[in-house]
Amino acid sequence: MMRCLSVCVIFLFFTLKASADFNYMEALDKSLLFLEAQRAGKLPTTQRVKWRGDSALKDGFLQGVDLVGGYYDAGDHVKFGLPMAYTTTMLAWGVVDYRKEITDLDQIGHTLRAIKWATDYFIKAHPQPDVLWGQVGDGDSDHYCWERAEDMTTPRDAYKIDKDHPGSDLAAETTAALAAASIAFRPYNSSYSNLLLLHAKQLFSFADRFRGLYDESIKCANKFYTSSGYSDELLWGATWLYKATEEEYYLKYVVDNAEYMGGTGWAVKEFSWDNKYAGVQILLSKILMEGKGGSYTSTLKQYQAKANYFACACLQKNNGYNVHLTPGGLMYLHEWNNLQYASSAAFLLTVYSDYLFAGKAQLTCPGGQFQPSELLNFAKSQADYILGKNPKSMSYLIGYGPKYPIHVHHRGSSIASVFTLHSTVGCVQGFETWYHLPQGNPNILYGGLVGGPDQNDNFYDDRSNYEQTEPTLAGGAPLVGLFSKLHSLSKSKGPYPKESSVPYQTTLMSYEQETPAVPETKPEVVPVEFTHSITSTWTIGETTYYRHKVIIKNMSEKPVRDLKLAIENLSGPLWGLSPTQQNNTYQLPPSLKTLNPDSECIFVYVQGGPQAKVSLLSYHY
Repeated sequence: MMRCLSVCVIFLFFTLKASADFNYMEALDKSLLFLEAQRAGKLPTTQRVKWRGDSALKDGFLQGVDLVGGYYDAGDHVKFGLPMAYTTTMLAWGVVDYRKEITDLDQIGHTLRAIKWATDYFIKAHPQPDVLWGQVGDGDSDHYCWERAEDMTTPRDAYKIDKDHPGSDLAAETTAALAAASIAFRPYNSSYSNLLLLHAKQLFSFADRFRGLYDESIKCANKFYTSSGYSDELLWGATWLYKATEEEYYLKYVVDNAEYMGGTGWAVKEFSWDNKYAGVQILLSKILMEGKGGSYTSTLKQYQAKANYFACACLQKNNGYNVHLTPGGLMYLHEWNNLQYASSAAFLLTVYSDYLFAGKAQLTCPGGQFQPSELLNFAKSQADYILGKNPKSMSYLIGYGPKYPIHVHHRGSSIASVFTLHSTVGCVQGFETWYHLPQGNPNILYGGLVGGPDQNDNFYDDRSNYEQTEPTLAGGAPLVGLFSKLHSLSKSKGPYPKESSVPYQTTLMSYEQETPAVPETKPEVVPVEFTHSITSTWTIGETTYYRHKVIIKNMSEKPVRDLKLAIENLSGPLWGLSPTQQNNTYQLPPSLKTLNPDSECIFVYVQGGPQAKVSLLSYHY
């Protein structure tokens, strides 16, 4: 058995090394830059995409809710909730499965910030348990104008789902995003992780109890992101909640509803923002192969049979029922923005390959059994096609390689930056002056994955050819996990000059704090550790309040005295600490002047909205 395993490892290593590798580290870094270019709201001081400025600072104000932030969907300025949530789930899944690989590339900070830019927005968009604001802006009115986000003059109406206007697909996908993100943040910020999980559970309950299609409630979304159903999202949300909580209720949900909701019935060849069945089936296969199925094993085997159908169809081993490939070897599913489907499938096949390998299993197809490495090789072929190994010898990741699309269908990229051209570019002026400009875009949209070539590998680099030249959030997000995995197996791990890398603080610092780049020095040993948790929540009117518990533990081998803490953004009452004469500064209560080794002190505070920022100011041994 050990010999067989060794041979499998050698085979996996060799087959991935057989062809020349691309610089996946550079591709990963640029993929994260694209997300920064898509940010709406007040930009942070660590913003690396310098041609972007603040925008949409009053989103939601007309409806009496703060919806500032989040991401613009593509080359326009609409914030569509469904693909944004899917994007967040994919980013978080990348961290969940490839945390070490992303950390080794010094990209965990940028990745978590990308996730948090979305999850902060989702928290604000979910002000009540059964209310979720699902869209800002209208696609029709937005597309009438060609202008920078910073100059936006189009209506910024906001649209929501609630008990009377349900949207199970949207609410359940947001559930998945928040649950996956809670796992991603758990090692770094337990309080924020718990807050995400609280919202995820409320949203799942809302999605399940009040069922309906979101685009029947938010009708202006129907033309752009039409939902094919909500059963897959309900299974998807429950699966991610099970991964985040290990509560049997959620596993029982996907088993009890396996047949009724299509989880064990639908055999699919697509994984995307609209169709989550393959993702559910592969995640549940992992639970089965880990030996955690228990009494649910027989149903989980049915889920895995459908996971194998998807994987076999991609490998062209599915008895003729296969995914169509272009002559150059690219998965081709849709005429409009096809590469987003290829990137999602490549990521999914990569994680399934890992799950099979860890479970010492093979892929069972109608044509026989295949090694997990074949899935990984196929996923790599899709990534390499994207980066330039294709009939056009063109990278479809903007800014990567010597040849890539330059007439990208993207408003901000195609118009001179507000920091270069200070005058306003009006709605019509943008079309007249910039849209038809024969030159390439003045601002390179690094890391954007364009729609890509047609079924014959033909590509036309034209700004008006939005089916092929427009990048999307949903297309780029799966690449973060995919590129990090491929880089870890790649032989070309040469240095790559990172753009303004910022060390990511994971102790004592809130994720909203901006930390400057500093020379590498020996880190100071911090004597105390903070553990945050949310112990209770309740809603009064339209405001949700949280009871936060913070445990201060002395991790050193010496007694700590004169401990002083800074607590910022505190809007409610606090118990367990004594205030000092300095603003926002607290110390241990008089009864506890010294914190002995391995001992703890607990304080509690109550407030609505985000948690307070707690940091260590000073102490003595």
